[in-house]
Amino acid sequence: MRSILAVVTMLLLAQAPSAPEAMTPTSVTPLFNGRDLAGWKADVPEKDTNPSAPDSFIVRNGMLVSLGTPNGHLVTEQRYRNYRLVVEYRFPGKPGNCGVLVHASRPRALYKMFPQSIEVQMMHENAGDFWCIQENIEVPDMEKRRPRNDGEMWGGAEGDARRILNLTDGSEKPAGEWNTLIIEARERSIKVWVNGDLVNDGFNCTADRGKIALQAEGAEVEFRKVDIGPLPAAAK
Repeated sequence: MRSILAVVTMLLLAQAPSAPEAMTPTSVTPLFNGRDLAGWKADVPEKDTNPSAPDSFIVRNGMLVSLGTPNGHLVTEQRYRNYRLVVEYRFPGKPGNCGVLVHASRPRALYKMFPQSIEVQMMHENAGDFWCIQENIEVPDMEKRRPRNDGEMWGGAEGDARRILNLTDGSEKPAGEWNTLIIEARERSIKVWVNGDLVNDGFNCTADRGKIALQAEGAEVEFRKVDIGPLPAAAK
């Protein structure tokens, strides 16, 4: 009986859909085509129980727009590794919270909302922070930039010290103006620039590949560019 169960289990595993291979870009490619959300999939928990809830992500005037609510994520269908991501965004109204998630994998892994990933924060006046979501990453000055309360661990689980402060807190443009966010994911390191300033530089990341996600987290955000391309040559 056990041998039969083992065979059945192996057959089921063989038939189960596997995750797509992680792609390493060889040329610059727009992830948003300016017309529709082809290549993306929305994960909005509220729609599980209320299918008529408004869409969190739309295309308007050639821009990808996160309306902020209901909360959720717009996730690429493709997985990526070793890439340079260029995102141009702005808050057209009252600035607030949003983020770009890299190395995203398991959906709703934290608080039944956030996919397992490393978040690059876009929250107004905090752009470039890291938030660890069931993954982890290190920076050189952990004690200073990753504050924790007594008993807290550095990690990505609920109750851990998950936030890593950025290096500047002064690199964003005024509300309503366009910002350029650049993320370089190279093996297990992640570097982030906001408007040309290096604002975070992490290493020993627990993931080195995954999907890319944009958040709907309270504030409306317009994206006019979401381009992925090859990494520049590593400095010798």
